[in-house]
Amino acid sequence: MDGMALGKDYATQECSIASALEVIGERWTLLVIRDAFYGVRRYNDFLVHLGIPRAVLSARLRALTEQGILDKRRYQESPPRDEYVLTDRGIALWPTMRALGVWGREQLTQVQLRVFRHAGCGAELGAYNECPACGTIVAVPDVEVVPGPGLNRDPADPVSRALLKPKRLLQPLVTDPV
Repeated sequence: MDGMALGKDYATQECSIASALEVIGERWTLLVIRDAFYGVRRYNDFLVHLGIPRAVLSARLRALTEQGILDKRRYQESPPRDEYVLTDRGIALWPTMRALGVWGREQLTQVQLRVFRHAGCGAELGAYNECPACGTIVAVPDVEVVPGPGLNRDPADPVSRALLKPKRLLQPLVTDPV
């Protein structure tokens, strides 16, 4: 090792992967995006589901909003409360998120926690979001997520409990009141 400290960015890299990591490469960021695909929209729901420090969550939501991946929308005026919704730019991350999930399951955990199906016909999607029954690439709003055989059926937090019910990606997640 030459004694140089690791830089905080990838400015010297001429690479589109490095450019992407500048936006989505910080710890917690992909999990925030994952939850947004699952329909998590509210700050407290991100907080309880991820177990993320408040300051970190606030910074990640702010950065993702500034980068145009999430849109911050006011849903209540008194007191003022906002929700975070994936933009088209954020939705374009789905193939990356799907590929990471497939790779993690196949190479690391060997446990299927969630099953992604084509809502139109019920077939389980392939690794590239293709429907083997219909022979098409399924649009994100037409993907249904259901609990897989390895998922905890008695989770502690309300977001995980709500995700035990089949639901389409991007649809707002409704949690039971505590």
